[in-house]
Amino acid sequence: MTITVQERNKVITELLNETITSFQEIVPVAFDVERPQLQASPLSLKYGVLIGMTGDIRGNLVLSGNSTLFQNIGEKMFGMALEGSMLSSFTGELGNMLAGKLSTIISEKGSLVNITPPTIIEGDTTLSGFTRAIQLGFNNATEGRMELYFLLDM
Repeated sequence: MTITVQERNKVITELLNETITSFQEIVPVAFDVERPQLQASPLSLKYGVLIGMTGDIRGNLVLSGNSTLFQNIGEKMFGMALEGSMLSSFTGELGNMLAGKLSTIISEKGSLVNITPPTIIEGDTTLSGFTRAIQLGFNNATEGRMELYFLLDM
């Protein structure tokens, strides 16, 4: 099914707005939200998590930042330092919580969205092969910067 540019823009705007809401409800750190930006392909990352999206919205959600930022968020959420496999597991779960909450909100508004299990990104990673990428930046002067990318096939 082909959608119009207006319909696509409406879906993307709703997706971004609900992502901000979900992020702010899940992450126990106050971040300033930056304006969304289109990103060029390929996308280069060092650490994060990728969650696939299927259904009415197809593509991937990628949450990226340095591992120290994920450690700090994990410590605030669970009250203990996370390292090694515990940090990787937490990173995947943080992505899962965000994507799960987002898909629930979007589904309540009438769009079907399913998510895939998380894929952890570690080391120099390049992602390509997507139709469009939208970056949403989250910045905290103390904790650092986190980027959320939607790699969309629409």
